[in-house]
Amino acid sequence: MRPATLLRRGTLVLLAGLPVAATLPVMAAVAEPPGLWTGPMVGETPATLRGATVIDVPALELLLEGPVLLIDVGKATRRPDNLPEDRLWKPVHRSIPGAVWFPGGGAGDLPPDQARALLERINELAKGDKAAVLVTFCKPNCWGSWNLGKRLVEAGYRKVHWLPAGIDGWQEQHDTVPVQPQPGWPPAGE
Repeated sequence: MRPATLLRRGTLVLLAGLPVAATLPVMAAVAEPPGLWTGPMVGETPATLRGATVIDVPALELLLEGPVLLIDVGKATRRPDNLPEDRLWKPVHRSIPGAVWFPGGGAGDLPPDQARALLERINELAKGDKAAVLVTFCKPNCWGSWNLGKRLVEAGYRKVHWLPAGIDGWQEQHDTVPVQPQPGWPPAGE
């Protein structure tokens, strides 16, 4: 048996006689919360989303062969606090081509009127079809797209897909395009 090793503060420590698995930290899986997540929006997310299909970029590529509604809930870039008022501020949000963007629309604690407006607009975009293929995403380790997926499942949509790799995963193999927020959708924090 080979001795197991462990790096501690830059020093290599040999743990003779211990199996390697015994020296590695055990990563606990993140459990799905019973409702929408209202904690920090950036952090480790569950590997599952009950009622939805979790997909990767190759699976999204296959979905894009047919009609699909791509829904980006990534946050809008905030104006830097130290930017003088007379300076032009024109941030650009890039997303998957064809996506609709609801900045901050994945917050678990959206005011009821915003949550209702979000679902109404998605219903319009899906043409009232609860069997429409919907894909939610933002950035990796973002609870926003998980929350929106859960909202859509609870609203009765039957083909909800969640892309945890988000825009970053897409960009590893494909181009992104600039997108504008959906008309009438208030950016997060405004």
